[in-house]
Amino acid sequence: MRIRKARLAAVGGALALATGLAAPAYAQVSAPAVATVRQQAPAVYANAAYLMDASSGKELFGKNAGERLPIASVTKTMTAYLVMKTAKPTDVVQIKREDVQYAEDGGGTTADLQPGDRIPVGELLYGLMLPSGADAAHALARTYGPGVKGFVAKMNATARELGMKETEYVNADGLPTPDGDGYSTAHDQTVLAAKALQVPLIKQVVGTRYHSLDANGEHGTYGWRNTNRLLGTPGAIGVKTGFTRAAGYTLAFAGEQDGHTLVGVLLGESDSSRRFDTAEALLSWGAARAAA
Repeated sequence: MRIRKARLAAVGGALALATGLAAPAYAQVSAPAVATVRQQAPAVYANAAYLMDASSGKELFGKNAGERLPIASVTKTMTAYLVMKTAKPTDVVQIKREDVQYAEDGGGTTADLQPGDRIPVGELLYGLMLPSGADAAHALARTYGPGVKGFVAKMNATARELGMKETEYVNADGLPTPDGDGYSTAHDQTVLAAKALQVPLIKQVVGTRYHSLDANGEHGTYGWRNTNRLLGTPGAIGVKTGFTRAAGYTLAFAGEQDGHTLVGVLLGESDSSRRFDTAEALLSWGAARAAA
């Protein structure tokens, strides 16, 4: 993530003034070091947060990172990851009326898919991740479960394989259900986001601000805009937004700088815009710590 050097220097200088310590001074004191770093970290108003250097696996920041919370459409990160473990980008998914109806009945955001269209998996991932299409999630889950229930079972099995012990999925999209919501933690979702970003196509998709698909004999014209406003920040590479009343505003985010990939998650934020500001601040702050 090419965070502006001047900005990092200014932030570092301001933090040193605020604490009255230069970097070498607190580095020499082992016991208070963690507390000092916590004081210097950006304010995080979300209920839970986690930030790690995915290049090394080092934790950079944590706040209630192990608390089970609903995650809303951040769920779709697992959907994309699992689909890419199963399917080829050139495989074709036929959209059915039930996919569209599911999203409409659930009040979810959609990719405006049209029944009868046949869309390659590689293209449908954009409809899943950019506008956060619940119709796309349903179509993919239905196809690669096979059946939605079978797909959800695979999601939970994959979570266990990745060591996500505090995660339980109930659908492929994160919408509320009459039987209750799924849950996860900021830590678990950060682990997943880091893993998903290792898949080249997923990394490409979540870092794309707008994607269009021209009509042909198989499908109509589509245009999908990414809901992730963090992508306007230099070096930001994704990952996924979410919102439900129960979950609040959620965000899986990532950025790259100087050979480091920083990945984080915010859960339970009450202000939509603030989650992006917080993520940007954490990435800038974390980049300095990762490079130290």
